[in-house]
Amino acid sequence: MTAEADDEALGRAVRRARLVLWDFDGPICRLFAQYRASRIAAEMVRWLADRGMGGLLSPHEQATDDPQAVLRAVDRRCPGSDLAAGLEEFCTAAELRAVPSATPTAHADPLIRTWSAIGCRLAVVTNNSPRAVGAYLAGRGLSPCFSPHVYGRTRDLHRLKPDPYSLDRALSATKVAASATLMVGDSPSDLAAATSAGVGFLGYARNDRKEKLLRDAGAQMIVGSLEPVLRVVGR
Repeated sequence: MTAEADDEALGRAVRRARLVLWDFDGPICRLFAQYRASRIAAEMVRWLADRGMGGLLSPHEQATDDPQAVLRAVDRRCPGSDLAAGLEEFCTAAELRAVPSATPTAHADPLIRTWSAIGCRLAVVTNNSPRAVGAYLAGRGLSPCFSPHVYGRTRDLHRLKPDPYSLDRALSATKVAASATLMVGDSPSDLAAATSAGVGFLGYARNDRKEKLLRDAGAQMIVGSLEPVLRVVGR
């Protein structure tokens, strides 16, 4: 079972936070609950093959179930190209198709609303398209809790997390100090970006595999559910 963060440490982290940075897919929702990420990755590989560019990818990259891995691979070999831009737009369209079947993470909606209601500022920092994030938040009535602070994937694909670019944008726009900022993320790349940006990190691990990845990456504070966070914030 996923170990829960110590209540005292969680309380300290929550009390310090004047800004909370949320990763999107995982902590806020499961974007690919029905329209699977593996399907999108395969569609992206076919998109490249249809343009005679399938050879850009190694056999391992062609078999990946991670759309971000395909984007990164093409950007490494053709940085700033029309091909990379076209593939990013294709990925964005696929993420938008996934939004209607995305499932909310348990307790995320009330936690977001409660944190916002007590005056904490919120931002999304994600490797997903900001258009997909915006569509999901609007559908859940959560846009006012974040607007206008949604910092997602840009055409500068080398800036994807673990690069702290999206976090730095949020810190700059909100003018909140890194020392008063907490990130909620579910991957080692989230932790690495938070560390680079100098912000605190709260890991969300919905299963043992996710927890192990975060532990192995050095995460100190991990929850298996957002319910204890909601309980602390609600106090």
